[in-house]
Amino acid sequence: MKDVQAPLRILAVVSEPDPRFDGLFAPIREQAELSLVYDVESMARAASSADALLVWEDQPGLVDQAITAGATLNWVHSASTGVNALITPTLRQSEVTLTNSRGVLDRAIAEYVLGLFIAHRKGFAETLVLQQQRTWRHRTTRMVAGTRAVVVGTGAIGRETARLLGAVGVHVTLVGRRAVLQDPEFGRIAASDDLASEVRDAQLVVLVAPLTAETRHLMSEDVLAAMPRDAYLVNVGRGGLVDEPALEARLAAGQLAGAGLDVFAEEPLPQSSALWGDPRVLVSPHMAGDFDGFEEALVARFVELLRDRKAGRPLSHVVDTRLGYVPSGTPAS
Repeated sequence: MKDVQAPLRILAVVSEPDPRFDGLFAPIREQAELSLVYDVESMARAASSADALLVWEDQPGLVDQAITAGATLNWVHSASTGVNALITPTLRQSEVTLTNSRGVLDRAIAEYVLGLFIAHRKGFAETLVLQQQRTWRHRTTRMVAGTRAVVVGTGAIGRETARLLGAVGVHVTLVGRRAVLQDPEFGRIAASDDLASEVRDAQLVVLVAPLTAETRHLMSEDVLAAMPRDAYLVNVGRGGLVDEPALEARLAAGQLAGAGLDVFAEEPLPQSSALWGDPRVLVSPHMAGDFDGFEEALVARFVELLRDRKAGRPLSHVVDTRLGYVPSGTPAS
């Protein structure tokens, strides 16, 4: 292994060169040599001598190219929490350690979920329409406190979402890969195999799980059909968690109250999608965790890990590439 005191050579994968990276990545340059790569040609020039890869904006094929060409590459860090696009057979079969930015965006995403549910229960969209029409129409709205939510995903984001919902009186059931009877914080955790039965009396279903082979279309036609007509679906995980045609059909039939969707199977969401025009659906462009200053926070997380690496300390936030996420209980900075 290379002397931990020697300058580390970092490649940052971005979509294109941009002057803003000069300032944004300055803290990284204080710790290591940094080069930007954004296509096959730039990766080919730099990969052979790289020690680590910072995937700021994933470019298909570049991580595999770096692993194949990089004799010294042994660490890939994802600026995103979701890493499904990075876990390829090439990565799985390599000795490369994969880390992510778990913990940086948790609160922001939880607040986004709570905001969507409050807006839904309080009818903010209808209020805005009436205001635009200059119509004074008194209405009652539904309470948030006392409702039941099912949060699918027991990682850091799911738990923070459950805490915030609980703080306003929502009764929350967490759903994970397997059932847990005595979770230290939440008591019972239901198994994903039982999702259809868990959503039957829920007014809110929140998806924050990672996208893996096991979770793809976890929100299937059968599970969607099990949701009550007054239920609201929020997806801030990955688009592939939901059978989107089945969701569109349930909404069109009036069998769901609505949905707040921040992620989609295809992004950007195609103009032809019926979701754009459904007044009961809020479409947002994969931004639930993007608070003011989030990019600087993501850089700070990488710098923390970089300092650990330079000091010879074990890396935290290590992704189990077999599972597709950082297992609960693993070290965090």
